[in-house]
Amino acid sequence: MDFGRTLKETVEYYGLMAKKSLGQNFLLDQNITDKIIRLSLEKQGLKDFSGINVFEVGPGPGGLTRSVLANRPAKLTVVEMDERAVRIMEDLKGCTSCPLEIINADAMMTDLTELESSPRQIISNLPYNISVPLTVGWLKQMPAFSAMTLMFQKEVAERITAPVKTKSYGRVSVLAQLTCRIDKLFDLPPTCFVPAPKVWSSVLLFRPKEIIPLLPILEKVEKITALAFGQRRKMIRQSLKSFTGIEQACAMAGIEMTMRAEEISPEKYLILAQNL
Repeated sequence: MDFGRTLKETVEYYGLMAKKSLGQNFLLDQNITDKIIRLSLEKQGLKDFSGINVFEVGPGPGGLTRSVLANRPAKLTVVEMDERAVRIMEDLKGCTSCPLEIINADAMMTDLTELESSPRQIISNLPYNISVPLTVGWLKQMPAFSAMTLMFQKEVAERITAPVKTKSYGRVSVLAQLTCRIDKLFDLPPTCFVPAPKVWSSVLLFRPKEIIPLLPILEKVEKITALAFGQRRKMIRQSLKSFTGIEQACAMAGIEMTMRAEEISPEKYLILAQNL
């Protein structure tokens, strides 16, 4: 598929300097964006995106966009609030026969599930400043997606995958691990990006578990873990005391009142939420 300009030429032509206010760090190496898509498809046991509606959030100069289009999705929908990048997407649209819809909007205010039918996948080099709230929102909709291939700061990826009783384990770890099977595809050094961030990045593949807690229960888990990890040094008898019937619910979940937030597994947080 011929997209005309290289990614570097595209950035120079449109004057697309990354904006810190938008959390932008651009991947301009097509080999790396191709690798992200290749490894994601391989892990899923797919040859390409045939029959799948793909969403990309924050496409920027379009590196991942090109790699997705080359793998023939049923449709690609990009959500981009930077109008400079929207113009790039409009140029790409003229270079592909694949249906490409461009939505100039804030991803935080956009419900992807309302835009296209299943099967759906999300692919994104997430804007660093909103990566966690975006991901948490999608995790609560996980039954609507067959997979998410997302890039984070490495520290955030470690929080998502952290096991219980570790320093990185927290609210997002619990929500992610209750809803998904998560695989780390690979790490990227800062030199892969323009401008180069101060930290490494990681690409994670999320696939929904066969049984996912219902949304009201997940929202209760979110509330419980926000309180528990907001005071992670305190025993839960103190951090969760605002919940009526907390002692009985903890007993039913096999949780001792002297435990601290990081000592409680995702499964026990789920049982706790079901009994409160």
